[in-house]
Amino acid sequence: MPCIVGWGHTRFGRLDKETLESLIVRASCDAMADAGVDGRDIDAIFVGNLGGFEPQSFPASLPLQADAGLRFKPATRCENACASGSAAIHAALDRIAARRARIVLVVGAEKMTGLPASEVAKVLASASYMREEGGQGLTFPGIFARMAQDYSARYGDEVDLGDALAMVAAKNHFNGSLNPLAHIQKDLGYDFCRQESEKNRMVAAPLKVSDCSTVADGAAALVIAAADTAAAFAKAVRFRAARQVNDFLPMSRRDVIDFAGPKEAFARAYADAGITVDDLSFAEVHDCFTVAELLAYEAMGLAASGHGWERALDGSTGRDGRLPVNLSGGLKAKGHPVGATGVSMHVMAAMQLTGSAGAMQVGQPQLGAVFNMGGSAVANYVSILEPVRTGTDGGVTAQ
Repeated sequence: MPCIVGWGHTRFGRLDKETLESLIVRASCDAMADAGVDGRDIDAIFVGNLGGFEPQSFPASLPLQADAGLRFKPATRCENACASGSAAIHAALDRIAARRARIVLVVGAEKMTGLPASEVAKVLASASYMREEGGQGLTFPGIFARMAQDYSARYGDEVDLGDALAMVAAKNHFNGSLNPLAHIQKDLGYDFCRQESEKNRMVAAPLKVSDCSTVADGAAALVIAAADTAAAFAKAVRFRAARQVNDFLPMSRRDVIDFAGPKEAFARAYADAGITVDDLSFAEVHDCFTVAELLAYEAMGLAASGHGWERALDGSTGRDGRLPVNLSGGLKAKGHPVGATGVSMHVMAAMQLTGSAGAMQVGQPQLGAVFNMGGSAVANYVSILEPVRTGTDGGVTAQ
């Protein structure tokens, strides 16, 4: 399987001085420099970008601004809702598998904060089924709030969902406080996340502001090389498995809180890698809302259906737990510039696996999982990553 041999990552957040172009160029330059390559070495480029947040709707060739050697290289934009970044990664893996490339540049980027919040919500809502939930005026906070409500209704009084969601939020904000690239670098604490307040208003019951990922600008990039080509690089993180599973778009056609698509993606990735959840050292999962992380615990086999909330409460997914989840702070604290998210998650996992995650680092992990999701568990990508060579990098700094 191909390997990640270099990466770049801008800070996430409200970046008023940046444009989509400048973010893409910065991440691309940093990734190529990290890998020790230039534009002449790159065989193809894939850009993950949802779009709709700014006038530039054709960003595929923007990475060429990073290096004149990239001119005339094939460049393609990939879109699969909030999993657009992972879609770009899979396009790179497929091109390498087809032997049409040996070294590929993957960039994920989004510039979201130039639009009013109401317009951002409208763009994001277009990733739902417009003939049903989208056409009913539901935005994604409303969609995931409905999932939380359905979860509580199905599993009854034994479920203390409010406490569990607050624990997920508090954990990820603590982890985000250790990430110099995160949008929110503040440990908000459990009490703040648990209570509705003027600063933590209810968005769509039971989801408060602290349960929702941030609207952010940012970019991340990877250099991915064929296995034999990667042998010449100072560091390499191998894709032991990479699986994509898509489910029905209409929520009416599936049991949304069963998270069947994510379950299937994890099952196929585990089978390809020859592992179980117990073999993982950590996971980066798609916590667009805290309830999504809780459902991911069940999808990945960390808890049975209806028991994911227990993992949130018992500390299993904390830094010192059985399986640390979202050591980067996740989408909740790191931020969620949509097209960048899937690429960012792979960067953060690669940093952990090469021991270069700075204050975020936990031990010497041997296997990491990445779960990136588009829509309401519609487009589902799971990667299993392992270190081959760790290189000598010392950490990560904010840019």
